[in-house]
Amino acid sequence: MGVLNITPDSFSDGGRFLDPQQALQQAGKMEKAGAAIIDIGGESSRPGAPAVSEQEESDRVLPVIAALRRNSAVPLSIDTCKARVAEEALRLGVNWVNDISGMRLDPQMSLVVKKWNCPVVVMHMLGTPQTMQVDPHYHDVIAELHIFFSERIQYLTARGIRKIILDPGIGFGKRLEDNLVILRRMETFKCYGYPLLVGTSRKSFIGTVTGRNVEERMAGTLASIAWSVAAGVSIVRTHDVAEASDAMKVLAGIMTAGST
Repeated sequence: MGVLNITPDSFSDGGRFLDPQQALQQAGKMEKAGAAIIDIGGESSRPGAPAVSEQEESDRVLPVIAALRRNSAVPLSIDTCKARVAEEALRLGVNWVNDISGMRLDPQMSLVVKKWNCPVVVMHMLGTPQTMQVDPHYHDVIAELHIFFSERIQYLTARGIRKIILDPGIGFGKRLEDNLVILRRMETFKCYGYPLLVGTSRKSFIGTVTGRNVEERMAGTLASIAWSVAAGVSIVRTHDVAEASDAMKVLAGIMTAGST
């Protein structure tokens, strides 16, 4: 899953693709590099990021989605917590919804996902982007994630939603040790039978471990991606599609060697 942030303030690429033409060019590069899906977002979710109005978010993402759909059949995901933004994006040809709130912030989101019968990424986040890194704390992060996933799965399946993808929310209201423990124990979340998605790309925990700034976190990102895929993760969300694709190809080769 390639990341396309149409925002002025995302932590890694804020402002780079705010211009629609630049966004389209980046989407084309990611598709050519091997992105199986492109995740388009118009509201930064970095820690402390200010909220964006529904109108502003729509104005950022919808023209790019429309233009992409005129020129490409690559699957698209809309990264939003707002049901009306998701609905308009789906109407324009988006295939997935990626809701970092786990479909908790907008009660209409489940109705939209049910109506369109589309896959939905349900992510765990402690609080909101404005509050999530203000002294986050868990007694047992793995146990608390299981409680969250169990409740969300029950909520969605009761509403007829079955195409669920689970994301533990690396970096979203997590301390360094929480992020590392989640990655270490990733296999435990396979018990639900739903695909797992992980987004570690260039995140601050990699910088803390390596001492690298955001532009220098490629090696750390690829290490976390390789670990995640080996643990059973189906989808990795990344800014660096070509490099991640190569890493996954090599890993797949190793994991299947001698199996025939």
